Amino acid sequence: MNLKEIAANIPHYEYFLTVDEMRASTAQLHAEFPDITRVRVVGTTRENDPLELLSIHHQDGLPNAFLFGAPHPNEPIGCMAIEFLSRLLCEDESLRDELGFNWHFIKCIDADGTRLNEGWFRGPFHLRNYHRDFYRPRMPEQVEWTFPIDYKTLHFDQPLPETRALMRCIDELQPRFLYSLHNAEFGGVYYYISEGAEDIFPLYQELPSWFDLQLELGEPEMPYAVELAPAIYKLPTVQDAYDFLEEQSDADPASLMQQGSSSFGYAEKYGTKALIVEMPYWDDPRVSDLSASHVTRREAIREGAERSFATSEWLQNQWETVAPHLKLDTPLHRAAQDSSITARRWAQGRLYWVENSSVADEAATVAELFSNQVSLASFEQRGRAMWLRALEAEINAGNHHEVILKARDAAEAEFEGRASALEAATDYRILPIRSLVGVQVCAGLAAAHHWR
Repeated sequence: MNLKEIAANIPHYEYFLTVDEMRASTAQLHAEFPDITRVRVVGTTRENDPLELLSIHHQDGLPNAFLFGAPHPNEPIGCMAIEFLSRLLCEDESLRDELGFNWHFIKCIDADGTRLNEGWFRGPFHLRNYHRDFYRPRMPEQVEWTFPIDYKTLHFDQPLPETRALMRCIDELQPRFLYSLHNAEFGGVYYYISEGAEDIFPLYQELPSWFDLQLELGEPEMPYAVELAPAIYKLPTVQDAYDFLEEQSDADPASLMQQGSSSFGYAEKYGTKALIVEMPYWDDPRVSDLSASHVTRREAIREGAERSFATSEWLQNQWETVAPHLKLDTPLHRAAQDSSITARRWAQGRLYWVENSSVADEAATVAELFSNQVSLASFEQRGRAMWLRALEAEINAGNHHEVILKARDAAEAEFEGRASALEAATDYRILPIRSLVGVQVCAGLAAAHHWR
């Protein structure tokens, strides 16, 4: 399999496809390749949108590969990766032969949430534009993290309709390879992978350079992440999160968690191997800079945590002031309220880690400092943006209460001020969609080849 040739043939994409455009593209592919493709509805979303499973059949008796896009609706890169990969597999029989799988795709598993992000899908892809039309659901409404789980005191059995559709597909297909197509926002490329794939680690560390991208060498996304190699981590589980919370607090971890298990946690019973590749929309020269900064890692993490606490407090104060006058209950309202809790818990977890780390007094690398300053600031802008959108939804629905109007003006001023500060703090580069698709496609094909 010539991955570099495949990489070279990935087209240039000007924008991300909408849910309706993806559905039309699936119908077109099936019309062109009716003998090897099948499209069937495997469920519906909470808003009653059909969820289509596109299958590419090669031979009876082959193992199954199952890929799904938009596990979080602000992450459309994987949808575009499926657009490219599904057509490639239809057109290239020799590649299907070499890989030895039957392939199954759900292009966009959270179609409802994706529609709430489509305002930025056409660009321009600046930080401000992205955040202004951003939506990401609160944890109990995330398709990826609402699979059933029973672990110690954590008992979760409230899967969303979309999650139930994934469960049915996993139970039917019992996939050998599962690829949940996530992506990050700011920084470099990093990976989560099932154990036993060390042979492809060198390729994964080289792969971003094929597309002029960098590895993410700053702080790990989660303080309990297990590093297998630079920028490559063991797949995280809800059990890992529970155990981490159990160590850092006297409270029952289940009382702090609003989630279930993940797709790869659910599929584990079938011996499934899984991969997640996180790619950013933007990078900066500092994301892979391993030179020493002027502060310790402890100081960098404390500084970032204090900003997260301040963000949490601002959001909470805003919510408490306005809540008595709100009339709507939308995904944006719920996510905005939850952002305060998320920011606070993130900060508490990081502080616990840094106070108990043997390396915290070493000098932070420039990449680690960037993670705590710029990447974190981008992450926190999400909550402000969703709060602003929730207030605008109230006004558009006819709620013109003085408190709502005043809060909307304050939220816009806060958002714009933070947006300007964030753009001033970085020399960011907007990354081509084809490059991001390329890393995700090539990494997935390498994993499939390894586990065939």
